[in-house]
Amino acid sequence: MTQAPGAGAGSGAGVEAVRVATAAPYDVLVGRGLLAEVPRLLADLLPGVRRVALVHPEPLADRAAALSDAVTDALDDVTVLPLAVPDGEVAKTVATAERCWERLGEAGFTRSDAVLTLGGGATTDLGGFVAACWLRGVAVVHVPTTLLAMVDAAVGGKTGVNTGAGKNLVGAFHEPAAVVCDLDLLTTLPRPELVAGMAEVVKCGFVADPGILEIAEADPGAALDPSGDVLAELVLRAVRVKAHVVAGDLRETGGAGGHPGREALNYGHTLAHAVERTSDYTVRHGEAVAIGSVFVAEVARRSGLLADDVADRHAAVLAGLGLPTTYDAASFDDLLAVMRVDKKARGASLRLVVLDDVGSPRILTDPDPAVLAEAYAALGGPR
Repeated sequence: MTQAPGAGAGSGAGVEAVRVATAAPYDVLVGRGLLAEVPRLLADLLPGVRRVALVHPEPLADRAAALSDAVTDALDDVTVLPLAVPDGEVAKTVATAERCWERLGEAGFTRSDAVLTLGGGATTDLGGFVAACWLRGVAVVHVPTTLLAMVDAAVGGKTGVNTGAGKNLVGAFHEPAAVVCDLDLLTTLPRPELVAGMAEVVKCGFVADPGILEIAEADPGAALDPSGDVLAELVLRAVRVKAHVVAGDLRETGGAGGHPGREALNYGHTLAHAVERTSDYTVRHGEAVAIGSVFVAEVARRSGLLADDVADRHAAVLAGLGLPTTYDAASFDDLLAVMRVDKKARGASLRLVVLDDVGSPRILTDPDPAVLAEAYAALGGPR
């Protein structure tokens, strides 16, 4: 990997800057030892900032305190407002966002101030939404601490909270000023969270980069070693996929030449969000994406769109990484009811991202209900 432009000596060797070339371009920094660079990054990107709200989950209070001290020690005129939120999806509510906004108001946050997030995908989604809505938009910098957040939630500018009807139904597009992916943070990530995050990496392989699949299949153990070069390569490849897709279709309006554009990144997510919602978010997002990916591969196979070997490859690569490929904890009718209010739905039409082949995604509108039920039954689910 190459040295990122402007990276200081403390950044560590091999820091890569992936440019997300949207109308408001920004860099995703991927490397080791990057947490120490956050104060310098804030000073470089946001020279007028005087207040920084640090949104973090409660279990990361000690790490957040250390980051807060580093910012205030390095930047004399900056104060940090810690905003501790619940851990995981339970934080993603309008009530939690409102509490954050009230704190910003009490502290006198202005449009020249900023939000800094430290945490996983739920924290990134919530913190980005808080920043998007405060004064109709203030700067946000994401420091993702999980694999899933590094390759998915922190990149692309999607923010949001959940409602009783479903996941991420309330939100806004709000691009960050920067994303800092310090791979050293993955060395303390619980193993189940690391494994779950691999589902989003594998998704990028199926929709855009077959090299990701080949790397994961060649040595699943190395792919899951947070201190090794293989996982670093997978993170970088996945970030590049998302950066490329987002640059061409930020607001999910569709790509060129029949490509679904940003919607391709929702591969497996329609069923996944339904699994999460009906399980009251006890199933991790990445685990649900793995289940959803096998499901849409079965739908595509049974619809005559996808060859057997490619459909079978889904379960093989995901299971090889320790991810679930079966599901039987909900009836298909219950899941389908949630799927029909998915963000990709249009009116009464259910729309699924499927594949014609690896790297060739498309939208399948109103698939045969019998095919959907059969595909879910193939996962071991009750009819």
